[in-house]
Amino acid sequence: MSHITDNLRAVHARIERAAGAAQRSPDSIRLLAVSKTFPAEDVRAAFTAGQRAFGENYVQESLAKIEALADLRAQIEWHFIGPLQSNKTRPVAEHFDWVHSVDRLKIAQRLSEQRPDALPPLNVCLQVNVSGEASKSGVAPEDASMLAREIAALPKLRLRGLMSIPEPAADPAAQREPHRTVRQLYETLHAQGLTLDTLSMGMSGDLEAAILEGATIVRIGTAIFGKRDYTR
Repeated sequence: MSHITDNLRAVHARIERAAGAAQRSPDSIRLLAVSKTFPAEDVRAAFTAGQRAFGENYVQESLAKIEALADLRAQIEWHFIGPLQSNKTRPVAEHFDWVHSVDRLKIAQRLSEQRPDALPPLNVCLQVNVSGEASKSGVAPEDASMLAREIAALPKLRLRGLMSIPEPAADPAAQREPHRTVRQLYETLHAQGLTLDTLSMGMSGDLEAAILEGATIVRIGTAIFGKRDYTR
């Protein structure tokens, strides 16, 4: 598993370089290791290498992993980052610390109702469909303000910020554009009085562009764990 340790080191070096280019402190950017499709032992290896926050996309797969790593539960922060159907909200409300993919009020209401009283409020991000792709989840930017206010008012949730998955682009300038749109939306919501602190944007291919535009969480899978095998 030494490749995971080496890969984590390389990703942290990329974050540091990008933070330097953006004249930001590397400490203002958190690395979320996206462990979907990878086994619990890979998560454990990354944990041993110092990684503490992990992102999962599929409810059943992630529950099995959380259970397999129950001995580390107090030290691991689990983030749900995939599309969430209303019939799957309960296990997510019960087992996760963060949900990045809230894109409609019904999902937020269910998460709030189903969050156990014994747990702290669930940290949530509003997912914005910045590229307007029909295949992607997320609220349209023009509808984000009203939805953000409705989510912020729910009792057992804490609205932390915005998340986006823009269309891939090869050119760094093209990569920055959608991230800039999300940051400007974030600033608008801030100006409207919402207390936000999180911009979840940037993946293995565009983390530098995201950091230049203000990302506070980058979601990195392939660059840490390797190429995904979806047949598993």
